[in-house]
Amino acid sequence: MILPIVAYGTPVLKKKAKEIAQDYTNLQELIANMFETMYNAHGVGLAAPQIGLPIRLFIVDATPFAEDEGLTKEEQEQLKNFKKVFINPVIEEESGDDWDFNEGCLSIPDVREDVFRKPNIKISYVDENFQPQQMELNGLAARVVQHEYDHIEGILFTDKLSSFKKRLIKGKLAAIEKGKINVDYRMSFPKASKRR
Repeated sequence: MILPIVAYGTPVLKKKAKEIAQDYTNLQELIANMFETMYNAHGVGLAAPQIGLPIRLFIVDATPFAEDEGLTKEEQEQLKNFKKVFINPVIEEESGDDWDFNEGCLSIPDVREDVFRKPNIKISYVDENFQPQQMELNGLAARVVQHEYDHIEGILFTDKLSSFKKRLIKGKLAAIEKGKINVDYRMSFPKASKRR
């Protein structure tokens, strides 16, 4: 089932999410719905707060990035089948020199900005079967995971921008909050008079 993605300005996007237990109600159905919602919106990642749930769960499928010719063979290989479910994740380590990349977000449509992040991470989590996992990622795979991880920490990519950049996009963000934007996927808006 395709779920509405909550828009910028919705309080759940600014809350630190809570861990869940293995018996979380309808977890497998929720994960399937999140993948369907993400693919419908042409995204490569989706966190539970983006569908209104303040829980520590996010999904990624960075496979589309594997086609990027600007990447090294190693990076393309890492992204080729990079479809994963992260439950109760903890980023244990971030390393390397900050690098910038143009990011966007399904909750903040039509806004893209360069964001600086560390290129290497080590993350621990449980998968959809609640099996403990640990993974080291770099480059785009690390960035996609960091972006989604920020969501469960109540952080948006716009929070990482300079005050000057924030001022430049202030009007766009206000329009998104009010639902004054056209998107080709289901969204719910905090200040819109009607749901879409």
